[in-house]
Amino acid sequence: MRFDQITRWAAAAQIAPHDMLSNDRQTWVKAPMLPQLGMDWLVELTSEHYYGPTTLGALQEFIRLGEIDAETLVINTRNGAYCKIQEMPQLWEMGQPDSGAAQTEIQLDDPVGPAVARMSFRLQEQIRDLEQSLEDERRALIEAERRYAELKEKYDAVIQRLGT
Repeated sequence: MRFDQITRWAAAAQIAPHDMLSNDRQTWVKAPMLPQLGMDWLVELTSEHYYGPTTLGALQEFIRLGEIDAETLVINTRNGAYCKIQEMPQLWEMGQPDSGAAQTEIQLDDPVGPAVARMSFRLQEQIRDLEQSLEDERRALIEAERRYAELKEKYDAVIQRLGT
């Protein structure tokens, strides 16, 4: 697939933050890692939950679908600046995403498919995955702390024996 097609898909909100890309089928990177795609925006859904990075075109599509509104906070990942959607003139200068060529070339059964329509579902899925990862990390931390206490106890016993 040509990179300009992927760029059009990203601009039209068809590439999700977790999508992986490769030019050699050996080395894969997440789409936001490619600056040419312009996936520079994180959407703050709550103070602890974010979506992105994504493109200005995706933000426009999220507004159109009612997923976000003028009060939604976004973060520019290039410079760390926070702003509300209503404070982003570049969203309004761009006009609506091109519904011409990009959409006619994308099949509904395409594996890339329209990611935006499933944003809420994917966010819930991401939240569940992150919560599960957090729980796994907490269990690992508890186990590491238990193991540390055991080793410290053994260490202290060895030091005490050597001291006597």
